Amino acid sequence: MTTHPFPPDLSPRHAPLPSGLALRTSTLSASKIREVSEEGAQMAGVLPLWFGEGAWPTDPIAVEAAAEALRAGDHFYHSNRGAPPLRAAIAGYLSALHGRPVPVERITVSASGMQGLALVAQALVTPGDRVVTLRPAWPNIAETFRIAGAEIHFEGLEPKEGRWSLDMTRLLAAVTPDTRAVVLNSPHNPTGWVMPEADMKTLLEHCRKLGTWIVSDDVYARLYRHGQVAPAFPALADEGDRVISVNSFSKAWSMTGWRLGWITAPEELAAPLGMLTEFNMSCTPGFVQAAGAAMLDRGEAAVATFRGRLTEAYALTSARLRALPGIDFLEPDGAFYCFFKVEGMGDSLATAKALLRVAQVGLAPGIAFGEEGEGYLRLCYAQPVEVLERALARLGEGLLTARR
Repeated sequence: MTTHPFPPDLSPRHAPLPSGLALRTSTLSASKIREVSEEGAQMAGVLPLWFGEGAWPTDPIAVEAAAEALRAGDHFYHSNRGAPPLRAAIAGYLSALHGRPVPVERITVSASGMQGLALVAQALVTPGDRVVTLRPAWPNIAETFRIAGAEIHFEGLEPKEGRWSLDMTRLLAAVTPDTRAVVLNSPHNPTGWVMPEADMKTLLEHCRKLGTWIVSDDVYARLYRHGQVAPAFPALADEGDRVISVNSFSKAWSMTGWRLGWITAPEELAAPLGMLTEFNMSCTPGFVQAAGAAMLDRGEAAVATFRGRLTEAYALTSARLRALPGIDFLEPDGAFYCFFKVEGMGDSLATAKALLRVAQVGLAPGIAFGEEGEGYLRLCYAQPVEVLERALARLGEGLLTARR
């Protein structure tokens, strides 16, 4: 695959800086998912399946905990790395989930998983460092490391026997002695691919020999279709390994709007991550942290309910998509997306916009996830079945019309 530090017409040596902006700003591209959603938001009756979030509100446990914290006067700064009760709750949760102790000193609270990735990128990357990651993929992952100055090398996921697959021989060859970090998201957005535990062990051993960091985006770890938790690097890594896990309350706990996440990293990164938090946003709001701690303490039933809803939603969505003519359905093993290929579709962005008009269904265009995603559409099935019934009925007719 290819390395993309800058677009070809914007090299550091020759690029004009519009309005005096830094090169990191001038080379960013707007989200094509947002482009579709903002157009669809102006239309009446669109069924929005474009974003990666569930349709159900956060459990009252979190709402009441946040309200009580505010009523009790939790209106002030907290420690950079997070309030002690939340950090302790996260450490206990991870220790039980993965069956191995996680010291609280390894936990840093972040204002979302996205901000966690940004802090990690700032902590690890010196401009010009090589970072390996995958495509198609949620573009924010690569972009946050590129903003920090990394030169991004992409390896591609590929369809194989009805699922997405990663060629480990190619990946290991790409992770060279000069590779600063390999950044993976499993379960994966948008494909639902899950890295097998055996492959994780192989990559971990390879990175140990090279001194390369593994950054694991684990926000969908609990949304695994074959068990309570997906295979995960935190369950395999030893205390001294260069493994960092970024996680979030957004997905499994239905807390996208709360903007709360955490980083699990070696203790040597505790002080740097604390300082970076200070210089980025000081701290995460205390009442939001109280909501997260309450969910870890008493919200496991809410996670189970959400997983049950996803099981029902996936059964319906996968059956309907498989039955549509011209659809190449690839089975996901985790997350809550179906990323499917549409026969004869050469412009997924134009098709996604056409579906807004002709079917009133909002999907994410595959090109939003990189050039390897062109020809695909992403559907988030974290919706009530009655919504999915209507959306999928419209989609079948809409695809026929949009491709004419």
